[in-house]
Amino acid sequence: MTNLFVVILNMSITASYVAIAVIIARFLLKRAPKIFSYILWSAVIVRLVIPVSFTSSFSLLRLVQPQGKAGTGVMEFVPQDIGMQLKPVMDAGISGIRNFVNTSLPAAAPMASANPIQIILWTGSMIWLTGAAILLLYSVLSYLRILDRVRTATLVKDNIFETDQIATPFVCGFVKPKIYIPTGMGEHELAYILLHERTHIRRRDYLIKPFAFMMLIIHWFNPLMWLSYALMSKDMEMSCDESVVKKMGHQIKGSYSASLLSLSVSRSGLLNGSPLAFGESNVKARIKNILAYRQPSSWMIAFSLLVIAALVVGCTANPKPLQQSSQPVHSEDAVDKLMKNKTLYVGNHIKVGGLIGGTPKPIGLEVKDIELQTKAPPYGLTINYIMNDSAGVMREGAISGEPFYRNSILLFSLIDNVDHITYSIVDNTGQYDSAPYIFTFTREQVDKLLGEDVRLHAADKESLRQLMDRLDSLSLVNQ
Repeated sequence: MTNLFVVILNMSITASYVAIAVIIARFLLKRAPKIFSYILWSAVIVRLVIPVSFTSSFSLLRLVQPQGKAGTGVMEFVPQDIGMQLKPVMDAGISGIRNFVNTSLPAAAPMASANPIQIILWTGSMIWLTGAAILLLYSVLSYLRILDRVRTATLVKDNIFETDQIATPFVCGFVKPKIYIPTGMGEHELAYILLHERTHIRRRDYLIKPFAFMMLIIHWFNPLMWLSYALMSKDMEMSCDESVVKKMGHQIKGSYSASLLSLSVSRSGLLNGSPLAFGESNVKARIKNILAYRQPSSWMIAFSLLVIAALVVGCTANPKPLQQSSQPVHSEDAVDKLMKNKTLYVGNHIKVGGLIGGTPKPIGLEVKDIELQTKAPPYGLTINYIMNDSAGVMREGAISGEPFYRNSILLFSLIDNVDHITYSIVDNTGQYDSAPYIFTFTREQVDKLLGEDVRLHAADKESLRQLMDRLDSLSLVNQ
């Protein structure tokens, strides 16, 4: 259940960013027909339903892509293995939020029977499941209550039924939708109402809105999804209103608005998932939109369609990895610094210190000091680190020496007589009982990995650059 909950969380976070983009676009398109705003919400629904997607360089989610997951089919803000990590880390896609959340997450206690984050995930999944079940039950009961109220409705003609048990018209049914209208409606009002409700049926809104509500039930814990559902419903109704005005002429705006006002009631079926239409809430906004509606020009329609297409594709596509992330470019200064400190002897502490400073340092570690073993072979180098954050050396939930492997290869190539290099990490985070971690690499290991004497790769700057490029694409395992 917790695995499913993590998948839901990732979809909900992704959909939240898409919803923000849609809300902004909706504001920019406020003068365009509401049908375009209505279509935009399809991108949010896609993100709420499908956990994977195609990748594209055009993706708008590049701005918030989680580190290390670009180019995959999943936007994984919360790692599936977060419950197994010693120091849980999630990536919200925005540095400020990421840092705040990660500092709030409890670290694993080595002697505890369960990781605290596992308990949090299990508790969260139970709360999520309970909330979804309650909402689903409430919506089913509300729908059954509506069916009970209209069971005595009288057939007027076709799929139109009349009853005195309702105060506002609506469409009900999933297979053969019916239009229910209150008794005593005038002929002119009836014309507007029926056209409005038939527009809902023609566009399959009676299926779309309940489906969107089901997605809301699944993602009920996300406030942005409630806002999105409300705005989508509003755009749905306004677009139907505009369709009525377009077909019956602008001269009906006044009487149509008056009919809408007279039928307006407090919306009693907020959570029933039914596509209640004419006379819902948002009456004031709908009347203002009806009175302000103008037939859009051809260029506005073309522009709106172009914007909608771009936004839907940009919001439903996952970002491709940036080129430089997969093919790092090593600066000339970095290569020059390493070659400048190349030395025959590990005992040359100035040169060795310069080389250590020229190699990448894992995030969260600080060099405390270095130790040189030069009295007799095998000659060695020990680099002592203080760990203030384990994120840079965490691999699959454990402290790993893999981040030092590339640095070791570079040091073996540039320090001629060093035989072994040791990395000693002392925990300063208070999360691992200040336990030291020791990782040692030998020249024999490195030469075996590369298939030749690694010192040959530091003959000149070009050779060293080629070695660094090779290390970036080489699959290294901690041996």
